[in-house]
Amino acid sequence: MWREFKQFMVKENVLALAIAVVIGAAMGKLVTALVNDFIMPVVSAVTPSGNWRSYTLDVGPVSFLIGDFIGALIDFMIVAFVVWRISKALIRPAPAAEKPATRECPHCRSTIDARATRCAHCTASVVGAA
Repeated sequence: MWREFKQFMVKENVLALAIAVVIGAAMGKLVTALVNDFIMPVVSAVTPSGNWRSYTLDVGPVSFLIGDFIGALIDFMIVAFVVWRISKALIRPAPAAEKPATRECPHCRSTIDARATRCAHCTASVVGAA
């Protein structure tokens, strides 16, 4: 039973997913700390009033927390931007596969240059053949 469980963990990439969740949570805490400790003080200094997050819109007995919502929206945008930039820096796309320099002649099966229009071995026309 233990062997079957180990096989499941490896085959279904459960262990890799668990590691990704743990690293993602730690990265989330790091990015949130970066935003709260370095970026939001600058935003608070630029805004006209330092207590803009406590702004409310009162309509009768209902009180809308406009400042809190705008603060959460700004936090989300900044966190999303920072995560996007970190992912762009760490995750590089795989290099595009280069076209092979040679190919096989469809008539004589000899190796010829990929750009050739006629086989050097059997002199058959290979235009359009891939």
